[in-house]
Amino acid sequence: MSPTRHRAAVLGSPVAHSLSPDLHRAAYAALGLGEWTYDRFEVDEAALPAFLDGLGPEWAGLSLTMPLKRAVIPLLDGVSDTAAAVEAVNTVLFTDDGRRVGDNTDIPGLVAALRERGVESAGSAAVLGAGATASSALAALGRLGAEDVTVYVRSAARAAEMRQWGERLGVPVRTEDWARAGEALAAPLVIATTPAGATDALTGAVPGRPGTLFDVLYEPWPTPLAAAWAARGGTLLGGLDLLVHQAVLQVELMTGRRPAPLAAMRTAGEAALAARGH
Repeated sequence: MSPTRHRAAVLGSPVAHSLSPDLHRAAYAALGLGEWTYDRFEVDEAALPAFLDGLGPEWAGLSLTMPLKRAVIPLLDGVSDTAAAVEAVNTVLFTDDGRRVGDNTDIPGLVAALRERGVESAGSAAVLGAGATASSALAALGRLGAEDVTVYVRSAARAAEMRQWGERLGVPVRTEDWARAGEALAAPLVIATTPAGATDALTGAVPGRPGTLFDVLYEPWPTPLAAAWAARGGTLLGGLDLLVHQAVLQVELMTGRRPAPLAAMRTAGEAALAARGH
């Protein structure tokens, strides 16, 4: 990474809630990168082209949240195989020869978070929801060797979409109606990708000896489902686990410094959430 590149930021709409500045700034401090700065900018799809065109040579990279992860792709000079696989870019890198390259750290971040908790492989798994995060979850499960994935969705259109993602990613996917979502909780590994409140009614279906739940929300936390899971002794991962692990990879890509300080970044994320009253 060129020493002249020392600026980064997170873009999205809304973006005020993002913990990314807390995580990245903590990494810069721990790595002694005093000249590096990390900001947040409210940018929607319509404003994205002009924003990118206005960036100077001091920019190293960008983190992207919704709704920009797919909107950015036509504006890039190239994307990684990982990003292309799910048609989603959450990281933009600026090269010294003037190119904009897209990558996706959500997928390896999901895998790294699970491996940190001892989940090295996933024979059978369930996914709750069918949005953009669900396709990343399928890609992560593919990397973990999943042989049987059931996705619980609310519509036939979403079901068809998730089966198509499964075919594209080489992951065997079956779909079930959301009315049967309680059955998902019996799987050894459950990844919940749904918005806040969507899984609250499932708490009564948590089995007596649950496996591993990865609930990608971090606000509010714990969700009722996560709290019920933990109370039964199941292994629990939350949205902060994903956020920290994907940010670790972003810091390494943007700064060229490895390894990024995982513990310092997690501590910063926990402190930021605590300050919000969570």
